[in-house]
Amino acid sequence: MGLFEKFEGTAAQLKGLLAASPRDPFSVSMDEMKGPTRAIVKGKEIVLAGTNNYLGLTFQKDAIDAASEAVKTSGTGTTGSRFANGTYAAHRQLEKDLAKFLGYEHCIVFSTGYQANLGAISALAQPPHDVILIDADCHACIYDGCQLSGAETIRFRHNDPESLDKRLSRLSRDVKGKLVCIEGMYSMFGDVAPVKEFVEVAHKHGAYLLLDEAHSFGVFGDHGQGVCEADGVRDQVDFYTGTFSKSLASIGGFVASNHPELEYLRFSSRPYMFTASPSPANIAAASTALAKISSDNSMRERLWDNAERIHAAFTQLGFELCAGVGPVIAVKLANREQAFMAWNMLMESGVYVNLAIPPGTPNATSILRLSVSAAHTENDLDIVVNAYTNLSQMLAKEKAET
Repeated sequence: MGLFEKFEGTAAQLKGLLAASPRDPFSVSMDEMKGPTRAIVKGKEIVLAGTNNYLGLTFQKDAIDAASEAVKTSGTGTTGSRFANGTYAAHRQLEKDLAKFLGYEHCIVFSTGYQANLGAISALAQPPHDVILIDADCHACIYDGCQLSGAETIRFRHNDPESLDKRLSRLSRDVKGKLVCIEGMYSMFGDVAPVKEFVEVAHKHGAYLLLDEAHSFGVFGDHGQGVCEADGVRDQVDFYTGTFSKSLASIGGFVASNHPELEYLRFSSRPYMFTASPSPANIAAASTALAKISSDNSMRERLWDNAERIHAAFTQLGFELCAGVGPVIAVKLANREQAFMAWNMLMESGVYVNLAIPPGTPNATSILRLSVSAAHTENDLDIVVNAYTNLSQMLAKEKAET
């Protein structure tokens, strides 16, 4: 019993929240997918507004055809790691294509985006002479990469280059390697990092910068290269990590760099060496999506048009938003209980978004997290806005009665 005692507090809290909730927000099953923005849940068609399908490519015909053909010609799986038999010509080609698209010399593909950060960070920084400095709001995979590395890890205040500067200034002269980890756009709130300032601070102190563009790849910058492109410092980022599971509409991840030593990760990164490689279908889908992103700016333009409409509508409705206009639009709620109630109300209105509550959110904030897609139609957006309009009226009534 001792192993499970640690879960009792969390289980009791969740049980209490679910007791007054018609649905469990954390176990929703998409019974049938109707397209990139629609699904059937318990017999009802809903608008998907919490999927990270930013460019809406999951049902793109060329990607589907490429994935199907890859299964026919290369099988359903590789049955081995990249270090063993699991590297196919398609893996190598995608690495070359990603490097070319991003303007880097080297790229390594991992099985998931999570493992890309886990594998890169744990291999790059080692005790006792290396130190990792991470933004306090970094994703769990970055924290886990730090833990796996064993190197001393120091947090700095979220999106605060001055805080990073102070911590770098205090480091002992015995420190040999310094790795700074930040994200381009943070997944929960949708806030964007001042990447240019972080690059300047890191390099001033002789530190390397690792930038996770998982949620900003394909979305920010004139060519979709991410926040670093938008800030004009793409070529100054030491290590660029990303995922296939957002804009690239597949499963997998990668790390890219101009440092030739990146290739050492292939025989020093445990998540690369000891995990089965991405399936042929996943690689084919990601490769086709990358080609689409490289040649077609219209998806990104539609995404931003949709984001501007939703952000403006929510602002007018009086919601407290976590960030400016962007593909992630998070609404702050008063507490967990209100967030559960609001999420259920949106589902009743035919809109699925992400419910996020502490401890999985920054600053113990409860939010409804909406992710906009280029594939959202005007009708989809109308349904979303109408649902949030009803929610705002209900919250206003609730506030007036208290």
